[in-house]
Amino acid sequence: MQTQGQAQQTVDRDALRRSPSSNLSKEGQRTIGRAESSSVTPLPDVCREIAKKTPKILSGNDRLNYHISQLSKLESRELTAMGVHVDHLLRRMTKIGASDIDLGGMAGQGYVWYRVNGDKKPDYEVPKYSEDESNLLILNLLSEGARKNLIEERAADFSYELPEKRRQTPHRFRATAYMDSDFVALNMRAISETVRPLQSLNFHPSIERGLMFTHVRDGLTLITGVTGSGKSTTLDAIIDANNDSVYGHIVIIGNPIEYLHKSRKCIVRHREVGRDVATFKDGIVQSLRQDPDIVVIGEMRDPKTISAALEITDSGHKVFSTLHTSSAIESIDRIVAEYPPEEQTRVRFRLADVLRCIVSQKLCPKVGGGRILVKEVMWMTSSARAAIKNNNTNEIYQMMWEGWSSGQITLEQDLFRLERRGLITPETALNYANNKLRYAQLSK
Repeated sequence: MQTQGQAQQTVDRDALRRSPSSNLSKEGQRTIGRAESSSVTPLPDVCREIAKKTPKILSGNDRLNYHISQLSKLESRELTAMGVHVDHLLRRMTKIGASDIDLGGMAGQGYVWYRVNGDKKPDYEVPKYSEDESNLLILNLLSEGARKNLIEERAADFSYELPEKRRQTPHRFRATAYMDSDFVALNMRAISETVRPLQSLNFHPSIERGLMFTHVRDGLTLITGVTGSGKSTTLDAIIDANNDSVYGHIVIIGNPIEYLHKSRKCIVRHREVGRDVATFKDGIVQSLRQDPDIVVIGEMRDPKTISAALEITDSGHKVFSTLHTSSAIESIDRIVAEYPPEEQTRVRFRLADVLRCIVSQKLCPKVGGGRILVKEVMWMTSSARAAIKNNNTNEIYQMMWEGWSSGQITLEQDLFRLERRGLITPETALNYANNKLRYAQLSK
């Protein structure tokens, strides 16, 4: 639901879109022709003027606070014009099919950068910005709480909506503002507007059943991979499939919330950290009193969140979460390593008892263009459970290698499968393999 201020801002932006040259100087109007080729409105004069007047002696938080104070003095129409300018950058992003946009900081060199088909490049058709101009554009997007996080923690995560008059639902973005050499930088990632069917991810039937509440009603499943590996896409597909198959309650705790699932058979609650709940841990603990069947934790970032996730799984719930790790074994070792040495044995035993499945995935360049999903799947067996408890996680790789009948597969086996089908090149397969020696054995 929009607040009154948000609703007013949307109205103001729509008015500016109908008359893009309004509230601009003659100089600004003369630049419209050049900007129209990239569908980006000129930078509002007020943003340029504040940037030019910023005292050079200021740095770090002093510079941020100065820019925040200047923004607080602007009229609503001036703030809205700056927001519209960013909206046009995002609209260009959707037009060219980019997954991400980067702006600001010293490293950006004044350019807007877009990631298209996995490659991130500067856009030379969009005007360059000074670091102070980027500071103002980015700070204007942040709430008071997000600005406080940026100053205190040097980063702030938030979600953003791009309204479209011809669409019932706005485009949504996952965003993070952070410091780069004393200036503010921004990354926004487009959130998919559709959910892939679970069947399209090509899991083995036994694994697919294990992901469904109707077949396995408890345990922890981890979706892992580096940033940009499609973890959210896979997680949303699993949530959507459960939402269609069982009457129940799904609680999603995220920072920020990305795809908004509409309640169908399940009532689906979305709780954004920083807005609806203070921390991941608080959201997990509170969910115990909210009668959930499935709890989705956006990311297990720290020991407190991990402990809370293990606790709620211990209580008999089905839990899904993500980790920034590149393999099943690394995921297990990473969780255990988050704890002091004297607690690690206890954590290994606890994790072995609640863990059900780990999916580690990457997105590889596909022959003919685009990217394709490659994944490693570990399903918890009695042998794998014993290996974790005995601190012999290296044995699990061979178990996955030999576990096709139960739906398991190593990353190298899946890469080889895709290469044999002509979907990726042999060079790509080798480059993306975690265990290059094993892949070389397969490809002989």
